[in-house]
Amino acid sequence: MTTETEDRPARRRSGGRSGNARRGSTIAIKQSPWELTVNTDHPTTPLRPDGIEAIHNAAMTVLETIGIEFLNEDAKAILKQAGCTVTGDNVRMGRDFVMEMVGTAPSQFDMTPRNLDRKVTIGGDHMAFVNVSSPPNAMDLDHGRRPGAVEDFRNFMKLTQYFNCIHIAGGYPVEPIDIHASVRHLDCLYDKLTMTDKVCHAYSLGPERVEDVMEMVRIAGGLSHSEFDRKVRMYTNINSSSPLKHDWPMLDGAMRLAKRGQMVSVTPFTLSGAMAPVTLAGATVQAVAEGLCAIALLQYINPGVPVVMGSFTSNVDMKTGAPAFGTPEYSRATQMAGQMARHYGLPLRASNACAANAPDGQAMWESSNSLWACMTAGVNLVYHAAGWLEGGLIASYEKFVMDCEIIQQMQHYMREVSVMEADLAVEAIREVGPDGHFFGVQHTQDRYETAFYSPFLSDWSNYEAWHEAGAVWTSERANKISKAILEEYTPPPMDEDIRAELEAFVAKRKEEGGAPTDF
Repeated sequence: MTTETEDRPARRRSGGRSGNARRGSTIAIKQSPWELTVNTDHPTTPLRPDGIEAIHNAAMTVLETIGIEFLNEDAKAILKQAGCTVTGDNVRMGRDFVMEMVGTAPSQFDMTPRNLDRKVTIGGDHMAFVNVSSPPNAMDLDHGRRPGAVEDFRNFMKLTQYFNCIHIAGGYPVEPIDIHASVRHLDCLYDKLTMTDKVCHAYSLGPERVEDVMEMVRIAGGLSHSEFDRKVRMYTNINSSSPLKHDWPMLDGAMRLAKRGQMVSVTPFTLSGAMAPVTLAGATVQAVAEGLCAIALLQYINPGVPVVMGSFTSNVDMKTGAPAFGTPEYSRATQMAGQMARHYGLPLRASNACAANAPDGQAMWESSNSLWACMTAGVNLVYHAAGWLEGGLIASYEKFVMDCEIIQQMQHYMREVSVMEADLAVEAIREVGPDGHFFGVQHTQDRYETAFYSPFLSDWSNYEAWHEAGAVWTSERANKISKAILEEYTPPPMDEDIRAELEAFVAKRKEEGGAPTDF
């Protein structure tokens, strides 16, 4: 095991950019370059200052007088030591304690994967996009909807690595149920760490899984234990069991990562009308209370550990009880969450969510609503950014490609507008005058190739040309592109000694039985 510092990056950089980028390949699509996304627009603020204060006070009242269930003995012992009131599983905490703890959390931080060039910044004006995570089913136009398998898992990892607009390899893009649950995390993380070189994630589903993933991330980075602990290398996301409950494995995983300085996103899943009040204000109050109490715990354990406040407040269809996403309520709740996160000085996580069952018009207007809600809310970490369908039950190949087209367009939209003298184009306007056009002037000729966003998926031809070319619909074009990308994909380089060490770790943990299961 190497212990060299990051000032000597030959081993840990693993060749720099991904294999695709290094080869300069443009067979499948011509995509935008890897870049950190900065959103300099002013966020949308549906709440007035007195509204922010009202939600804050209501959330503090919930924490002080109603309390939250913590189904974890270690967490309760820590909070009791901190002075909180613990009665059975119920924990009540004062607002002064909560605000003191939340105040120690950083408003911005970096996450550094094994490829140092893939470092991402979370917080401030930055936006990072994460692949779809955790659906049990995969779907494409060729084979339809089906249970997730290891082949689909690996294909989605290839798409995650390929697209420069996806910054983070989050949870499993589809659950590979053909791998036994006791060793699934070992195979999945090995594939993730060798097929991508982006920041990755650990599921908080038991001590063995969390500890294994941290060790594998450390090995993949060529890091000593102290080097791993000194920087944020990975993260976990935990969800409260709304209403008003945090369960054992989520808290256990969050505390394990927090002790080692790794990032934790705390995301209440508050569906208004079902697991949260039917009003947006009430659902936001509950989400803030559920999120801040866990953040306070983590800050007490390790003051200054990076955390993210998560928002997953949407509504249900009151006719059927089914979750709805990309709705006006989802958009507004996300913007309100942005105001609350800024009030507490915390980065914010939200999602590109939709309820559609196919990569169709409904899917794209709901996802567009969700993504624009994230942008106008000032969201820093966009979960499920590409590939999500059926309320999170499907990972779609075509939808992954279609979402990346939207994300690239959003990233282009957010680029700073230059107002240098040449950009103001006064002399070009003088040259053309009232009777000419700008196609042929030198000002246009010098810039026409890069002046505007060029889509890889949209078809801008007229109807006759489109029909003559086969009348191919968007989802069909996305299907073709996804296949071309999978053909083109090349894995990012990895030092062979590191690969061998990862393989040996996986083999050893499999021999030991992996993680316990209930079956």
